[in-house]
Amino acid sequence: MTLAAGCLVLAAAAGRWAGQDGGLLWVARLFDHPLLFGLLVTGLLAAALIVAVRNLVVRILTWVALGLVLLASFPFFLFAAFGAASETSDTAAPGRDDRSLVVEEGADMIDPLWWVYVDEGRGPLTRRWQVGRFNGDAADNALAEASWEGPDRLRLVTGYAEDGTEQVHLVDLDPETGRPSRTVTMG
Repeated sequence: MTLAAGCLVLAAAAGRWAGQDGGLLWVARLFDHPLLFGLLVTGLLAAALIVAVRNLVVRILTWVALGLVLLASFPFFLFAAFGAASETSDTAAPGRDDRSLVVEEGADMIDPLWWVYVDEGRGPLTRRWQVGRFNGDAADNALAEASWEGPDRLRLVTGYAEDGTEQVHLVDLDPETGRPSRTVTMG
């Protein structure tokens, strides 16, 4: 059980590494779940302790500690479940089938949030680059449009033309790697 817990720690570390900018998308989706992996490792280590130690007091204290950890983690699972982002668009680059513009939308309590990414590559070798993060708590920070201006350029529009807060942000991408020249953060 201790060996399994160690393997889970290594898998979670690989997921964290892949979840960084430019990391492997599939690895991040599978293994970048620190709360889940943390609870699994805690459960495995507690089970190993219960099996290895015959002292009844230690076993009872281990069960109580495990129950408290599970109880304390419950609100975090609720926040993760209700605050999860959902993919709202996935648009292929003009003239390229190995590059796509992905927009995810979520919420921070009542404020809408948008994340804009470029996925570069195919299959398990797909890399994800963050292009922008937008917090719509103010109207001029809201993402109104995300589109391609060419295979190596993105056009991000924040605010609204109706109230005069519209801003256009152009982001160039590296033609080889898809890495954005800059990241736009609003709000």
